[in-house]
Amino acid sequence: MAEEGRDQPEGPDFSQGVALRDVSEDRPLLGHVAGEEAVMARQGDAFFVIGAHCTHYHGPLAEGLVVGGSIRCPWHHACFSLRSGRALRAPAFDPLPRWRVEQADGKVFAREKLPDPGPAAHKGAAQPRSVVIVGGGAAGFAAAHMLRAEGYDGLLELISADSAAPYDRPNLSKDYLAGTARPDWLPLRDPAWYRDTGVQLRLGRRVESLDPAGKRLTLADGAALSYDALLISTGAFPTKLPMPGADRSHVHYLRSLADADRLIAACAGARRVAVIGASFIGLEVAAALRARDLEVHVVAPEAIPMARILGPEIGAHVRKLHERHGVVFHLEDTATEIGERTLILKSGATLDADLVVIGVGVRPDLALAQSAGLAVDRGVLVDEYLQTSAPDVYAAGDIASWPDKITGERIRVEHWVVAERQGQTAARNILGRKEKFDAAPFFWSQHYDQTISYVGHAASWDRLDISGDPAADCAVSYFKGDRLLAVATIGRDLDSLRAEADFEARIGAAAPEAVE
Repeated sequence: MAEEGRDQPEGPDFSQGVALRDVSEDRPLLGHVAGEEAVMARQGDAFFVIGAHCTHYHGPLAEGLVVGGSIRCPWHHACFSLRSGRALRAPAFDPLPRWRVEQADGKVFAREKLPDPGPAAHKGAAQPRSVVIVGGGAAGFAAAHMLRAEGYDGLLELISADSAAPYDRPNLSKDYLAGTARPDWLPLRDPAWYRDTGVQLRLGRRVESLDPAGKRLTLADGAALSYDALLISTGAFPTKLPMPGADRSHVHYLRSLADADRLIAACAGARRVAVIGASFIGLEVAAALRARDLEVHVVAPEAIPMARILGPEIGAHVRKLHERHGVVFHLEDTATEIGERTLILKSGATLDADLVVIGVGVRPDLALAQSAGLAVDRGVLVDEYLQTSAPDVYAAGDIASWPDKITGERIRVEHWVVAERQGQTAARNILGRKEKFDAAPFFWSQHYDQTISYVGHAASWDRLDISGDPAADCAVSYFKGDRLLAVATIGRDLDSLRAEADFEARIGAAAPEAVE
């Protein structure tokens, strides 16, 4: 017999009413509506009851942050409207369930469930007859999704060099590579969504040239397309190492789903893996392959992994965490040659390796933008609305270099959530919304059972303040002079959300709920 109450939802039943005084403005209240988990949030005299879990990775919204008219997920900072339930900011795209709320006799009650909100209704600027998106990654998919969510019903084509429809790329180096995520978890939408929404996919196709004056694209197979508005989101490609043996069949890079599948297949006959590079991708791969019980060696030139980005304290903690899980580091060393089953190091050491994974970063794919004559300087230059130097041509994601108000500099970052949010902003601006991109950059990195969250952007800093112990939980603040540039946290999700909100308040960013 099951233990009594074991499967009962936590907290009060909102359909039976909750005293107004029991609902605070700063934190959501966890409960349920007749057995379905929900949270209740308060904004002044207004109350809202919505689903308890983020529609991205099922994060617990009761542990999130209410900001203005929105609620933010503690895990990956997805943002939802309290009023409509709409997903306002990636990485979530689906709305939350919600219930009608009623107040009576000093209590607030959840009544019937409300229908999902339809496409946002907007009037004003004329819509383009056709929109073409080049790139099927984070920014490209998010833009296509937002265009339809905003009610755009014109011709919409998404061209991707990848043979797979848009998928959850961060998972490739995490649970998918570790073998704990099923393949059917990866697609961002099933094939029916593209058919039902009229998003025309051209997969496995590469755009050869762009004529901004003629508003025309030519594909590598000779096909030509015209557009009224264009988004370029060509992403990045792995940095190749020019060393002897780097082209051997057992050497792998990880960027695409096809790359991940090849690496997973190769693991079946391997015992020892050498990972070149202690980057985020390199160390996530190391953790995932340890989950497959492979012997893993990491070779990197730095003395402390990730110290340049996160500082020596978190870097040292990450090294110890990986070593506790059996990873062997070869630091302050580099690979000079890859043999048939060996790796030769600059120090003179030789490592046996059945597999070699190279993870030393990526480079933005700027070829199309450069050949078209767009303004480029280590990235495609865009303004605060993500428009390039050519009319009706926008850029988003890994290739975009934009004026960032937090740092006061033009920056380009290679983060999944940033790319998605830029795709969303570009889509709204294609529809004439004139929305500035002023979201604080955010990314997360998973290592075994620990997650590092990072808000802001500090390419360099001259001071860092650390609160707590990375082995338990901590927050690290990165400064240049008196300007706070970024905050990294371990085990302090609410602090990470507050840092994001504080950055946005500092620069006067538009509240996410204002986009509805």
